[in-house]
Amino acid sequence: MTGWHTHAIWWHVYPLGFVGAEPTLAEAGDEPVHRLPQLVDWLDYAVELGVSGVALGPVFTSASHGYDTLDYHAIDPRLGDRADFDALVTAAHERGLKIMLDGVFNHVGRDHPALRRAVEQGPEAAEARLFHLDWPDGGPPAEPRYASFEGHEGLVELNHDEDAVVDLVTDVMRHWLRAGADAWRLDAAYAVPPAFWQRVLPRVREEFPDVYVVGEVIHGDYPAIVRDSGMDAVTQYELWKAVWSGLNDHNFYEVAHALERHNGMLEAFPPLTFVGNHDVTRLATQLQDRRAVAHALVLLMTVGGTPSVYYGDEQAFEGLKEERLGGDDAIRPAFPSRPADLPAEGWPTYHLHQELISLRRRHPWLHRARTRQLELSNELFAYEAASDGERLVVVLNLAEDVAQVAVPDVGQVLAGSADLGVDGVRVPAHGWAVLG
Repeated sequence: MTGWHTHAIWWHVYPLGFVGAEPTLAEAGDEPVHRLPQLVDWLDYAVELGVSGVALGPVFTSASHGYDTLDYHAIDPRLGDRADFDALVTAAHERGLKIMLDGVFNHVGRDHPALRRAVEQGPEAAEARLFHLDWPDGGPPAEPRYASFEGHEGLVELNHDEDAVVDLVTDVMRHWLRAGADAWRLDAAYAVPPAFWQRVLPRVREEFPDVYVVGEVIHGDYPAIVRDSGMDAVTQYELWKAVWSGLNDHNFYEVAHALERHNGMLEAFPPLTFVGNHDVTRLATQLQDRRAVAHALVLLMTVGGTPSVYYGDEQAFEGLKEERLGGDDAIRPAFPSRPADLPAEGWPTYHLHQELISLRRRHPWLHRARTRQLELSNELFAYEAASDGERLVVVLNLAEDVAQVAVPDVGQVLAGSADLGVDGVRVPAHGWAVLG
């Protein structure tokens, strides 16, 4: 894969939360509320952060959280209308930012018009074939049973063996790419047969050969899923888990093991890497020692892949995900009207993000870099990141004491803090350094 994708660093935003929209469409009233312009006001903040694209959570009409879609072709009235979306895309592109959309193509909301027509008209309805419907004897007015996503009755699975579903998803993806989007995240891609994407994506790429497509995959054989689906990448949940778990347990062996597996993935594709997103507890909450936030970010920005920063993480926002109704609210908060209204204590973390994103952008070869461990213990990890004849050395120290590491052929500290001497590199307690 070549082109703009190889330089992408994403700022991931959950729009319905970011703008403080009502929890459900039913609470929003009949007229669009033009809130997307609030996001336009934050694009300069994203540029100053150093990212090259904004990855948007769901923006299409939905019943509640965005993942229960009611209309793939319309902007959610809680966010605004098509003119607001067009203005957002234009403003982003004027600043050199790409736009990624969130495609929820595994399922729709229970009140999706096609499903309601199928339920009302019975198994002979044209829309009935879009879903997995099991009709009781006699059909309507009795409602059919249907396949739901992971037991959520409000999320009705599409029938991915059906040609009409292939046509629908292809049409939606091309529609919004024509509207100016540059990339797609495929929600719950792990629940959709890879063969389905092999029917959709080539048709999309015929018109949009440069589109970047990343699938949400939590577990499984990542390289095989990418190969069999035709996607460019999948989400790297293995590394996400190892980073916070290894830092909490002072167990860099877990991180090193995950990076070995990560190297294997990079042989096939560069994954989408992250230390936070809209579905998980905030990094600053997940980590038992807030000093380790820096170590997690250093890992994110110095290993291969396409990094993504979840909005608010760059300000050290806290938030606990809970398995209950409304349990995602804390990790999907509203942003203030302007950057000046953010709490003062978050800005040092923002500046750390700036420093490390800048480092990454000065070394674009890191996109495909492999790592090699140089020194490893429970509380010390030194590794080399290398590709295309280029090389950086990273030292991470979780101990209460200064760490000394023998690292050959380094001459300067590019980020972090370290003393270079003839007997090696000294990194402060709970410190880190990137060396060149």
